Amino acid sequence: VQLQASGGGLVQAGGSLRLTCAASGSVFSINFMGWYRQAPGKHREPVAGLTNDGRTNYRDSVQGRFSISRDNVKNMVYLHMSSLKPEDTAVYYCNAVNREANLYWGQGTQVTVSS
Repeated sequence: VQLQASGGGLVQAGGSLRLTCAASGSVFSINFMGWYRQAPGKHREPVAGLTNDGRTNYRDSVQGRFSISRDNVKNMVYLHMSSLKPEDTAVYYCNAVNREANLYWGQGTQVTVSS
């Protein structure tokens, strides 16, 4: 499985962005996809996740502001981010887990929120 993330950029506080993660390869085997982020000097942390049966989970700090969705035809996962805050600034990574519990990572995309 290969993952390609895009959509990051610079946005003012209160603004919105949509991140895209394009999956290729053995996408039929994926049963979970998610987004993580890593701010400078901090550990990588989970942001949102989506299972094949549609269950989602979000970290508390983004609940109600971020939304994860998936397009199975295009093999893409999206992270819709709104009401962005400076503390959302980080490199965002998408990941996927397949049926064999193998974990895959895409390259990061930088999100910078100015105050």
